[in-house]
Amino acid sequence: MTKRSYAKVNIFLKIAGKRGEYHELVSRFARVNNLYDTISFSEGNFDEFTLEGSFGCETQKNTIYKAYTKLCEISPKVEEFFQKHKVIVKKHIPEFAGLGGGSSNCATFILMVNEICHLDLSKDEMAKIGATIGADVPFFIYEYDSANVTGIGEIVEKFDEELLNIETITPKIECNTGAIFKTFREKFYKEVSTEKAQKLLKMKSCDILKALSIEEANDLYLPASSVEPKLKEFAGNRWFFSGSGSSFFRVKCQ
Repeated sequence: MTKRSYAKVNIFLKIAGKRGEYHELVSRFARVNNLYDTISFSEGNFDEFTLEGSFGCETQKNTIYKAYTKLCEISPKVEEFFQKHKVIVKKHIPEFAGLGGGSSNCATFILMVNEICHLDLSKDEMAKIGATIGADVPFFIYEYDSANVTGIGEIVEKFDEELLNIETITPKIECNTGAIFKTFREKFYKEVSTEKAQKLLKMKSCDILKALSIEEANDLYLPASSVEPKLKEFAGNRWFFSGSGSSFFRVKCQ
């Protein structure tokens, strides 16, 4: 079994408040259909869960491994299957870049295991499992091209619009998400109004990008460029900022 694991960008990302240690957001996620990893299950005999791929972390910290442990709690068929199969990930999505690669891998793995092990989980049930691993995972579970994402990422509502032609670039700049949110809280904190949030959630992505600047579209761009000033070099010519970076994107709109 082989499945594509797509990247995403945040057309806009606004902070709506706080929930404990988490920030509530209002965002439009869009799938990048020309940028994806490939996940495969390959037969063999294995003493333990085996994951192959060019990852920036050890297996036990990988989102796929975390999903595997959660799914093992649901059915013994999962552990049995991975005694006879390994997971191979061919990476193309840059890691720690605001493109959701780790969350996408996690969601795609859950979808694949649900099918091949006949777990019969609904998308909502899989999304709840994914949300315990990463805030962006539910979006990828639902496999929408565009969706409005709110709460701390667990509320995903399909947004109907034409398929977006998205181009991405990822500078070789390591953005520390924790440091960026810390800078946001200390120097740039603001909350989007309910009225503004509802307006953005109803607009088409291309109309949003035509109406907003990079600073207006993503509340994390200013704190990110404060922490990593070199990001400013990539902000011109209608490039927008995804997540907490370091990736930029633009959409070819009619």
